[in-house]
Amino acid sequence: MNTLMDVLRHRPGWVEVKDEGEWDFYWCDVSWLRENFDHTYMDEHVRISHFRNHYELTRKNYMVKNLKRFRKMLEREAGKVEAAKCDFFPKTFEMPCEYHLFVEEFRKNPGITWIMKPVARSQGKGIFLFRKLKDIMDWRKGTVGKKLTIVEAQPARANTNPSGSHDPRSSDDQKDEIPVENYVAQRYVENPYLIGGRKFDLRVYVLVMSYIPLRAWLYRDGFARFSNTRFTLNSIDDHYVHLTNVAVQKTSPDYHPKKGCKWMLQRFRQYLASKHGPEAVVTLFSDMDNIFIKSLQSVQKVIISDKHCFELYGYDILIDQDLKPWLLEVNASPSLTASSQEDYELKTCLLEDTLHVVDMEGRLTGREKRVGGFDLMWNDGPVSREEGPSDLTGLGNFVTNTRLGMSQTESEWDRGTMGGVGGLGQLGIAVRSCKSNLQHTSCVTQASSLPSLFFIHNIQMSSVLQAVCPTATWGPHEPNAQHKIVYSKIFMRFFCERERERERERERERERERVFSQLSSVNFVDDNV
Repeated sequence: MNTLMDVLRHRPGWVEVKDEGEWDFYWCDVSWLRENFDHTYMDEHVRISHFRNHYELTRKNYMVKNLKRFRKMLEREAGKVEAAKCDFFPKTFEMPCEYHLFVEEFRKNPGITWIMKPVARSQGKGIFLFRKLKDIMDWRKGTVGKKLTIVEAQPARANTNPSGSHDPRSSDDQKDEIPVENYVAQRYVENPYLIGGRKFDLRVYVLVMSYIPLRAWLYRDGFARFSNTRFTLNSIDDHYVHLTNVAVQKTSPDYHPKKGCKWMLQRFRQYLASKHGPEAVVTLFSDMDNIFIKSLQSVQKVIISDKHCFELYGYDILIDQDLKPWLLEVNASPSLTASSQEDYELKTCLLEDTLHVVDMEGRLTGREKRVGGFDLMWNDGPVSREEGPSDLTGLGNFVTNTRLGMSQTESEWDRGTMGGVGGLGQLGIAVRSCKSNLQHTSCVTQASSLPSLFFIHNIQMSSVLQAVCPTATWGPHEPNAQHKIVYSKIFMRFFCERERERERERERERERERVFSQLSSVNFVDDNV
């Protein structure tokens, strides 16, 4: 099912152009971009679906080089702590040009597993695992002495513009047209997080509308892609064990076309919450937000930020047993073909929302934080979920405007958005909800019966309450009626929330048992990614 053509053809007021007529919007492929971009005049309003040198992020070798350079810059300008936030990709070497560096690293850690990947191919083609140098000798002999041709004439770093980016005329992201390919040798993550004994990775969608300034949107929906075979390191030659690409898995003898091999991200997030608790899940997804932002920042100065361009990226993320996310690669043309109804619905909604953000019709004001399933996560700086200026009190209550994998209930509730403020934690919503009922006189009577210690508040508490009701007098003194009203509401909300949390914990336990019992019969969506 071609989701892209269905969405474009059914969009109100849009007409498909035939025979190279004049057009306003073009969802182009990378081959068209290479051949026509520099020779095409575009009016102010025209939009196309790729940045000119998108391969700076989407080709594996360039992505790693840009990330390494960005990490060094952060260490030099901001210190090692900030640079450590870029430690989300495995140790990687470009082959064959870094072969000797790779051998030196290989001999420091004998016996570990490495994975070889062609820099510009997809769907698991050309990938293999190895533990011995002799395993790649045949590959190396096949590349030494041969002339690299056409696209991958790769010491193309010699042809760079002053900003350090690759010359568009000497390299491109066109796949499967390279007679002699460059590879990356990457340390294999030997301890992946497993569900039902099977390995998986996550596909997440990020929409970039501009690099200067950086303006990026994160889509709430995505999926986890599973292998069909239980994970083991005893058979590194079995692609059905180690590669989660659906193009690989669907050729497995035990592949079930109706089940497929995917989970929606909402189900995946619920599973993790039931097993590890909501706090661990929030930390994991926050770390993933960091990956998206840091990777985009690493290419911000080298990507040609043409005002006519936007890009929908498909991020592939692997989770290890310590719940640490690893960036595997970024795809410039994530598959939009659907082979099941659930897959079709996901991708048509993704495309429709992408077009809403691109906004050819000019309906948006430019101040939106959410458009359809997209949340604005970066707008020349981090975007907060809260309205108005971010973190004015300096108390650490900033929460990024991302809701990846959240259910509708979680998105509306947004628990803990003021966690860490004066010990309030999950009471942030409750504090704000008191504002409309501040003058409710019945609360005064309830407050009078509460323990006196409950009325003692510190400076941090005062700052929060001042934001709730600026007209009240908040200070470290005997509470007045307004104090009692608000505190009583907090107390009652805390009591009710504690009971609800206990019920949620029981529900998580039931959900955990249900997921484990039904894991083998889960309905997955399918894809040719």
